[in-house]
Amino acid sequence: MIDIQSFVVYDLTSALNNVPDWQNLVGKIMTFSDSWDEAINRVREAADIVQIIGEHVQLKRAGNRFSGLCPFHGEKTPSFSVNPQGQFQFFKCFGCGESGDVFDFLMKYQNLSFPEALKDLARRYQISLPERKLNEAEQERRRQRELLHQVNEAAAQLFHEYLLKAPQAEAARQYLRQRGVPPDFVEQYQLGYAPAQWDFITSQLIVKFPAELVEQSGLIVRKDKNRWYDRFRDRVMFPILDLSGKTAAFGGRILGEGQPKYMNSPESLIFEKSRILFGLHQHREAIRKSRRAIVVEGNFDLLLLAVHGISNAVAPLGTALTKEHVRTLRSYCSEVVLLFDGDSAGLKAARRSIPFFLNEQLEAKVALLPQGHDPDSLVREKGAAGIQELVNTAAPLPEFVFSALAQEHGLTLSGKSKIMAELTDLVKQSPDQAQRELIAAHFGSKLGVSLGQLLPGTPLPQAKAEVQELPPLPEDMPVFDHEPIHETFVPLPPKQQRLLSFLVLYPEHFNELIQGGLLDYVRGCVPTVQTVVAAMQQLTAEGSFMPELLLSVLSGSQERQHVADLLRQGSDDVAGNDEEQGQALCGELLAWLRKAQKQQDGAELQQLLQRAIQNGDDGLIQELLQKIYIIRSEK
Repeated sequence: MIDIQSFVVYDLTSALNNVPDWQNLVGKIMTFSDSWDEAINRVREAADIVQIIGEHVQLKRAGNRFSGLCPFHGEKTPSFSVNPQGQFQFFKCFGCGESGDVFDFLMKYQNLSFPEALKDLARRYQISLPERKLNEAEQERRRQRELLHQVNEAAAQLFHEYLLKAPQAEAARQYLRQRGVPPDFVEQYQLGYAPAQWDFITSQLIVKFPAELVEQSGLIVRKDKNRWYDRFRDRVMFPILDLSGKTAAFGGRILGEGQPKYMNSPESLIFEKSRILFGLHQHREAIRKSRRAIVVEGNFDLLLLAVHGISNAVAPLGTALTKEHVRTLRSYCSEVVLLFDGDSAGLKAARRSIPFFLNEQLEAKVALLPQGHDPDSLVREKGAAGIQELVNTAAPLPEFVFSALAQEHGLTLSGKSKIMAELTDLVKQSPDQAQRELIAAHFGSKLGVSLGQLLPGTPLPQAKAEVQELPPLPEDMPVFDHEPIHETFVPLPPKQQRLLSFLVLYPEHFNELIQGGLLDYVRGCVPTVQTVVAAMQQLTAEGSFMPELLLSVLSGSQERQHVADLLRQGSDDVAGNDEEQGQALCGELLAWLRKAQKQQDGAELQQLLQRAIQNGDDGLIQELLQKIYIIRSEK
């Protein structure tokens, strides 16, 4: 749900200190909230969810809905459904569970905040949004951010034009050719060149913008009271884009032998190194499609991988991965591979990043480059296939760190003690109990210690006594309300009613659902559903099954009444049932049955785990934790 209060920011402190102003303030808030509600509803009603999603997902009509491959997880069979009917249009993936309205789709797909998604759609459909009056400080901050973006955009254009046209940039052009960067990639990434002079940018920007503003961008450095000089000189320039595609900063790679080899803009109002990843704006579609991000160490590493067709890489900007980086990547992928050259700095960075991945429950792996290679040299020698093979065989990050610790400390008694201390500190930072215990049990077996020794004081998992609620059936599954003809007529539970409706209306999918686990679910249904399904099995075994024949083999009045009503109302409401719609609904129902089975399996494993804990069977505990974690991780 949308929290309107996130748009209504007032200074309540002064109001509370001045009681007569309180009622006036409340009135302003209520009026402002109402206007936002109206604006949001206007945008939602104007937006065509099929058109918006169809720009990113290939959709195919299935009855009164549309289906396609889910953009939020990898799949080969469509389980992503878009319903454009009714006042509230929505999407739903029955594979991974993602769902929502048009705002939710843009927020998840483009990693936008709600205000950003709302503003984008409002601009698209030319709908005016109410604006809160900013105080002077807020207005100045917004103005400064806009101006800094303008400064950077102007600088990016100057650097790019100089690289393309200036005779003095020939060495830079030659350098890029030698590194294997073709002209179209120079254009795509807007590469530029900062010449080896002290006032190239200074002289051109301070005539358009205040010098203090250009200084805030980090492009120039103050020399004395009224003089500045260029920060970037004799460097190939990489514009660093934020997620909206605006130039937030620059990275420069020196052409000669000077230091530092790479230089980034200092942090500013629009640039925080801990939040921005180089290449994410350009590569987010490829990352989302592959569900994997490859983290490399340098801008050129990223660029040259892209030249060879590997366009799902990102690079931190002079810092190790931060929790903000990991949280951002989680919006685009389910797996991150750290591509390192194996030096001590890379190993330490990988170790420090473990808690971030555990907190976000994002799978991380490490791929070590062969000795003497960087991504550039390896992709030149073995091509994209060599990099992909390395990435596909990457070791899970915790396993990699354990191996590194074992190599560093050894597996002597004192070495194991040091390893245990470091692993315990890392593992405890995971918010998921099953994940903590799985990792601890795994490493405990390698070290020859018990789960309790590696995680002292950690509560052991308890079997859940309550019955887990099954996932809801698809909202648009066929269902008909019954008007009782007899006083003794007993309606079915809603979920089971929807299931029976589908079985009667789309009998051609009965065997497919049987193979998908239907009978396991039906065992927990009311007797009426069990009886009807058993009759369907009997008729199917005898030959071609037609729903009308059910009335001839069912003897109970309840069963006959349910089937008769379904046949009657089904023929009235969905005559000539759409074949594509039936196939799509069958896929949704199969996904639902799989999820229900996983929940049942998980509950049974929890009971077995409790017994194993009581018996002190560490081997079985590790095996069960592994199975539980796999079930929880699957979507």
